[in-house]
Amino acid sequence: MEPSRLLFTGGSGLLGSEVRNLLPEACFPASADFNVTDYARMDAFVRGRAFEVLVHAAAFTSPPKVDKDPARAIEVNIAGTANVARLCLAHGLKLVYISTDYVFRGDRGHYQEDDALHPVNAYAWSKLGGECAARLVPGSLIVRTSFGPNVFPYEKAFVDQWTSREPVRVIARKLVDVLRRGISGVIHLGGPRRTVYEYARSLDPSRPIQELSIRDVSFAVPVDTSLDTQRYERMMAQSRGT
Repeated sequence: MEPSRLLFTGGSGLLGSEVRNLLPEACFPASADFNVTDYARMDAFVRGRAFEVLVHAAAFTSPPKVDKDPARAIEVNIAGTANVARLCLAHGLKLVYISTDYVFRGDRGHYQEDDALHPVNAYAWSKLGGECAARLVPGSLIVRTSFGPNVFPYEKAFVDQWTSREPVRVIARKLVDVLRRGISGVIHLGGPRRTVYEYARSLDPSRPIQELSIRDVSFAVPVDTSLDTQRYERMMAQSRGT
């Protein structure tokens, strides 16, 4: 991968900001210049430029907000991703789509890349719609992951939801590892299985975090979406020759 030939949507977001620090030569256009809901504008932006890879991280990501505005999720996460997939087909770009661990039912955890998909909330259904579009682009890569700010942003954390969530600085580095190897298919990026509460405490053990139950929130939350990350781990072991 040549970073100068990489185009990244969602560059001002949490993941995009971290990747920009690691790959400053890549292109991170503002949404005003590269709006995923406006195919003509995206097409005009790409024409005449030597891009080879498009990482699609832009999304409408808040589950409770998606519940209140599902039309926006359709427009951005489903139709917008379909536009990005069409663009990649038209210009011969490799598509890397950033998806979510929430596409799984969440009833057992330790999900592998080829396990059955069954979202339990509207946000996850919209991201699965994006996965469907991405799969129609030959050689595409779907990255399922879970990340948060490097500092836990809430006073409370779930004690009864299990995850493979990592701080965004860690997932950004792992994503760059994957991009440099040019793989295709589906890959899971994350850390060890633990509760969201344990994850939050790991970021700053000295900070008091209050306990919260998934039964205490108004939106649907899967119980255990922890990911099997062996494909990534094998890839890195092979690159080290171990």
